Amino acid sequence: AQLVESGGGLVQPGGSLRLSCAASGFAVSRYVMSWYRQAPGKERELVAAITRAGGNTNYADSVKGRFTISRDNAKNTVYLQMSSLKPEDTAMYYCNAYLTTMNNYWGQGTQVTVSS
Repeated sequence: AQLVESGGGLVQPGGSLRLSCAASGFAVSRYVMSWYRQAPGKERELVAAITRAGGNTNYADSVKGRFTISRDNAKNTVYLQMSSLKPEDTAMYYCNAYLTTMNNYWGQGTQVTVSS
């Protein structure tokens, strides 16, 4: 099983980015898929999650209304659409797939830097 994130980069405040998380070796439709982020000197925090059945979503308060998580089962990929980006959104963003403690996968991360 593997997760590969992409789409990070440098963006100005107020800008947008779309992160992608391509999965292989398992079906994202069967897992709870999440995006986490970790800024230097801070703990990793949950940003957004999408459940298996029904596709219910949850967001950190700090990103509600600005970020949207979605899943394309046909492409076996999860996305994080980020808009109205702020400097405090700067972090390494990680994709996570969780089914059980034995089936818990992480990607290598993609860097997002919000700066003028």
